[in-house]
Amino acid sequence: MDPLTPNRGVPATEAAQAMDSAYHEALERLFARTGGAWRLGLERVADLLARLGNPHRRYPVFHIAGTNGKGSTVATLDALLRGAGRRVGRYTSPHLVDFAERVVVNGEPMSHEAITEWFTRHEPLLTELGATFFEATTAMALSHFANEGVDVAIIEVGLGGRLDATNIVEPVAAAVTQIGFDHLEYLGDTLEAIAGEKAGIFKRGAAAVVGDTRPAIRDMLLQRAEAVGSGPVLVTGRDWQVDDIVVDAQGTSFTLTVNENGMSDSRRLTTPLVGQFQAHNASVALALLRSAGGEWAKIEREAATHLAGVRIAGRFHRSPPWLFDVAHNADGAATVVANLLAVGVPHPLSAVVCVLRDKDWRGILHAVSKAASRILVTMAPTAPANRTWQLDEVMDWAQAEGLPVERCDDFDRALAEAQVGAETVLVTGSFHTVGDAMERLQVDPLAR
Repeated sequence: MDPLTPNRGVPATEAAQAMDSAYHEALERLFARTGGAWRLGLERVADLLARLGNPHRRYPVFHIAGTNGKGSTVATLDALLRGAGRRVGRYTSPHLVDFAERVVVNGEPMSHEAITEWFTRHEPLLTELGATFFEATTAMALSHFANEGVDVAIIEVGLGGRLDATNIVEPVAAAVTQIGFDHLEYLGDTLEAIAGEKAGIFKRGAAAVVGDTRPAIRDMLLQRAEAVGSGPVLVTGRDWQVDDIVVDAQGTSFTLTVNENGMSDSRRLTTPLVGQFQAHNASVALALLRSAGGEWAKIEREAATHLAGVRIAGRFHRSPPWLFDVAHNADGAATVVANLLAVGVPHPLSAVVCVLRDKDWRGILHAVSKAASRILVTMAPTAPANRTWQLDEVMDWAQAEGLPVERCDDFDRALAEAQVGAETVLVTGSFHTVGDAMERLQVDPLAR
């Protein structure tokens, strides 16, 4: 008998508890592979996938990199493809509440049983090859999509692009969204260096989409795509424009103008995602479909019908009085605040914030203070111990800046305190912060 198959005579609750225990034990061993320094490179994952029969070659792939906007672009592309009747695999990271959120087929996360079975079966091979956590997880996702018979997969880059484990895929089209400062120790300390790493997902013969809106970065990405022989290459501001953006509580409306064969075609579209830049993110997803041509381009022309199905966990995610929005850099936090002001959420507004110490927490707190009358800084329970911010330092700085910041080390107490006298409570900062709050408040990230 398969060790993961419950015995018929065992009560369901006992069998469920055993399965849950096995799942968490498997995850503990999987996450143990995150120890030590990052090990970027494609050799191990290529070897691993070859030993698994190269499952990633059994379906077409769209590949997406970027600092900001890639999650929204993935979510939009997923909704468009599913709306057109395709069976879609979606691989993203990190997760908010449950690891299974990373590997999804048609909106359904990979089951705990399937995760446990895959990891248990292949753990000896992972150990033999020295596979890292992300390499193992990527191989599991690509294998799961093959086993599930997906029509297409959308793969989000984990870190950078050129040496990221996901760059083993051979996409029909790849996109780089907006570039920002992140993971400087691995990707470089200039926007140009970071863009160069992310441009590493462009490949010869595959379509490429350049989504960064700044001319210098945009031109550099275009040059990288052309240099490796990508084609066709579509570039925002040249091959399409986004104008007349209107943001309200129902989402974001915009005019998309596509320039093709010397002709221009304009359409008014609406995404349920809230924020000025969500119009640009949606336009990148649409450009991916246009660039891939054929049946994919036909789906792009149906966008107005299917955009209503877009959902993204943890981004302007409302469950009144709670509003959850990940902001891992100052630009992201400024976007959160702009969205709050555009939508006009009920006030007073308080905020619960926890940021990893290697992020620009000063910029994030400055941005949040523009909307919140009260900010509670705290410690997210799942934040890695070696990356937690120092609240003594945070408070000294916040007091010197005159920001309305209070310290509440206990996460559960911070959530409770934030509700006192508030009509809206924003939870923001790292994925750990938003995910931990969702778990405690029993908010399902994948619920529609």
